[in-house]
Amino acid sequence: MANEKQPATLAAQALGFIDDTTQAVVPPIYTATTYQRAADNSFPTGNVYSRPNNPTYHPAEDLLTALEKGADSMLFASGMAAATAVFQTLKTGDHVIAPKVMYWSLRNWLKQFAERWQLAIDFVETEDLAQVEAALQPGKTKLVWLESPANPMWSVTDIAAVCQLAHAAGAKVAVDSTVATPILCRPLELGADLVMHSATKYLNGHSDVIAGALVTPRKDEWWEQLTAVRSQQGGVLGPFEASLLLRGMRTLDLRVKAASRNALAISEAMQQHPAIAEVLYPGLPTNPYHALAKQQMEGGFTGMVSIRIKGGAQAAIATAAQLNIFKRATSLGGVESLVEHRASIEGEGTPVPDDLLRLSIGIEAVEDLIDDLNQALASL
Repeated sequence: MANEKQPATLAAQALGFIDDTTQAVVPPIYTATTYQRAADNSFPTGNVYSRPNNPTYHPAEDLLTALEKGADSMLFASGMAAATAVFQTLKTGDHVIAPKVMYWSLRNWLKQFAERWQLAIDFVETEDLAQVEAALQPGKTKLVWLESPANPMWSVTDIAAVCQLAHAAGAKVAVDSTVATPILCRPLELGADLVMHSATKYLNGHSDVIAGALVTPRKDEWWEQLTAVRSQQGGVLGPFEASLLLRGMRTLDLRVKAASRNALAISEAMQQHPAIAEVLYPGLPTNPYHALAKQQMEGGFTGMVSIRIKGGAQAAIATAAQLNIFKRATSLGGVESLVEHRASIEGEGTPVPDDLLRLSIGIEAVEDLIDDLNQALASL
């Protein structure tokens, strides 16, 4: 459509919100937990109780729906609450395919949950279509869970191709698009049946809100089941957090593109550093996923970079210790740059190399970030 607004406009304007009562340009915060019935015993506004629904959620949900080009969205208390809700709609005996390298907390939860729920889960390299096709069990596989780019190696999965394979086998596809965000990639347009975000990360972008979200391309029976899980388990976001999330989302386009530019510049600068064994970033032409990332993503390749330090775990941890601008902290997607020795967080059994440092690149002056990395590496 010729008059379709760009994501930057949708985000900055929060879809052009104006409060009907006060003409305020910022949505109000509704702290009420319950709502009065009309005299005829109905709920004319649709609001009953804040566990299943709160008017403060709607502006952020509506904006995310528009950005992802979906049909509806739901906010959750965390990314884990959103992700685990998806798996709790499955039945005993259902088969699931998930990435071998993925967000570690969800991977651990799946291993424990699958045993209790008697789900059959195969962890495969989803970026390898042959492995996905071999793992699919027509009629039994109910869900293929993807993460692209995948934390913390930043491998990229061909979402459209996996969707074709999965749908032919009767399975649905859900995509953790936390790192890409709808600014860079929209999985629903590629055929996905659901998108999940840890909204704590890029959507909020200021390291001050824990939140999650799901987005659907259609309001179908599965979406109704997911709505029921959120309501019944109470995994909902507080109204103040929902308001902060919307505030963060209004600068999403600016932040994601700035972080992506910085990440590419840092990757290029670090690629030939004598103390670095490998730079993992799909924006580099030498990266094995570059062609697919360029095809599947637009406007950048995310703000996430991993570097492997010569000298192993000890050298990697020592490098992190010498950084001054980068903060040694977990999480990602904030305006400030963070560094983490990921294997220390994931612990025993992690597939992450122990020489790897995960960098969440912020929106600082990129020259300062490169200088900080250079001086830390010089200390080795």
